[in-house]
Amino acid sequence: MTHSRADITRLLEANGLSPRRAFGQNFVADPNTVRRIARLAAVGENDHVVEIGAGLGSLTLALAEYGPRITAIEIDHGVAPVLREVVRDLQRVNVVEGDARQLDWDSIVPRDERAVVVANLPYNVATPLVADLLDAVPQLHRFVVMVQKEVALRLVAEAGSSDYGAVSVKVAYWATSRILGDVPPTVFVPRPKVTSSIIEITRRETPAIGPELDPHELFSVVRTAFGQRRKMLRRSLAARTSDAIFEDAAVSPEARPEDLDVEQWGRLATAIIGARR
Repeated sequence: MTHSRADITRLLEANGLSPRRAFGQNFVADPNTVRRIARLAAVGENDHVVEIGAGLGSLTLALAEYGPRITAIEIDHGVAPVLREVVRDLQRVNVVEGDARQLDWDSIVPRDERAVVVANLPYNVATPLVADLLDAVPQLHRFVVMVQKEVALRLVAEAGSSDYGAVSVKVAYWATSRILGDVPPTVFVPRPKVTSSIIEITRRETPAIGPELDPHELFSVVRTAFGQRRKMLRRSLAARTSDAIFEDAAVSPEARPEDLDVEQWGRLATAIIGARR
């Protein structure tokens, strides 16, 4: 049994709680929505699911119906005890109170294991959180998460799209991604002003460009260029490049950042690094 809108309201009022803007809290108050996310996650008894921003447990309860082991992470010290009470009879659910961006992830998912992140991610940290987890926690091999639609579009964007940016390159380097569907604002408490989307990010077995390129070097070049995204690369990367470097990378110096796919970014970063040696 998952939470209805009445259940969310009752839990908040009974515990003297209200959604906190500082934590980007918008609680899902629609059983069909959380069951849809759980179904799309396609997890079962052999899976370890990590839910970030578990809140009052709406999605947690829906996921539990499929039998996975669940680590439910909640940052709000007022909400976490309520969540523990909600899931107290579910033996395979463990509540962790803390900030997902500061946790010791190796203690949550050991390096020799794999886990799936399934979550309604807090609006205010979704982009940096996904980026950080892709960079630093390789044992998280798949994400099925709900985020603001504009964030979803940036995360899955391909070269040439107006939504394409530095974070799009990062996602493409580490993973494949796609949008699974949209979610209206009416299913949340409080109701946001924007539509949300469910996205799937699946980590590649090896990065798109291969292990020989230092990702820190790559992302440094990408961030610098997108910092002046309206300029041609010869101008935004003037301090790092030359005509010879662009020629070596087979990249036009007149291109703009959004024109390059992840493989082209890899060639350009490799040429920049090579020119320093």
